[in-house]
Amino acid sequence: MTKAQAMSMVQGLFLLSALVVVAFPLVWVTLASFKTPVQLNDPTLILFSPSLVNWSYVLEAGILSAAGRSAFVAGVTVTISAIVGSAAAYVISKYKAGGAATRFGILAAQVLPPAVLVFPFLTLAYLLRVNDTLIPLILAHLSFVLPVVTWFLIGFFDSVPKSLEEQARVDGFTRFKAFLLVVLPQVYPGLGAAIIFGFTLSWNDMFYGLILTPSKSAILPVAIAGFNTFRGVELGSMSAAILVAVIPVVIASFFIQKRLVQGISGGAVKY
Repeated sequence: MTKAQAMSMVQGLFLLSALVVVAFPLVWVTLASFKTPVQLNDPTLILFSPSLVNWSYVLEAGILSAAGRSAFVAGVTVTISAIVGSAAAYVISKYKAGGAATRFGILAAQVLPPAVLVFPFLTLAYLLRVNDTLIPLILAHLSFVLPVVTWFLIGFFDSVPKSLEEQARVDGFTRFKAFLLVVLPQVYPGLGAAIIFGFTLSWNDMFYGLILTPSKSAILPVAIAGFNTFRGVELGSMSAAILVAVIPVVIASFFIQKRLVQGISGGAVKY
């Protein structure tokens, strides 16, 4: 066996090990979602007669409605974050707005525990009579998604030559038009990666949802936690609900994986 073959075999073993580690929880949850309560008592049971009881219960429990609310919150959050964050990242990168302190201080909110920020949002929601609605939840999600998206995009704008904008200005473009039609398209890979990352952060959040939308406007993670009842954890139903939460993100990542990899690797080079 040559050295190249040995290295190839070692790489293959590492990749196989990583695949097993990543795929095992997903496979286990998928199997559990089709098991009856009796079958769930045997975690090693692989061959069994699948049942749709858990899925029927999950659909009747309003999980799809909760998923729709989560998608709406995440969609609005990343849309606002992409618009505001790209503009903020542009001025920070090209015009050094706020100086070096702003470039790195923008993530200061990430250092604070969520409990410090959630009660001001809750108080504001009660004062404005929008408690247990999606409005305060969107504002809360913007508090951690917008800074991350902005910080993520700064490096990509750093890589865009200033001469492109200057040439556009010479050709008669306004500053805004030059940004929108010339500069912004250069960072589309990074913007796509930032959007997916921000969407995932919002989609997976449970803490803010549990405090701000605990009942009638419950989002998906809160609804999933509801399967932990006083009778115990309903593993089968919870597994089916978890798959409802995982599948959309996996599908979205599959369709934009090329742009996502370009964005993440581009950001790594620039930093």
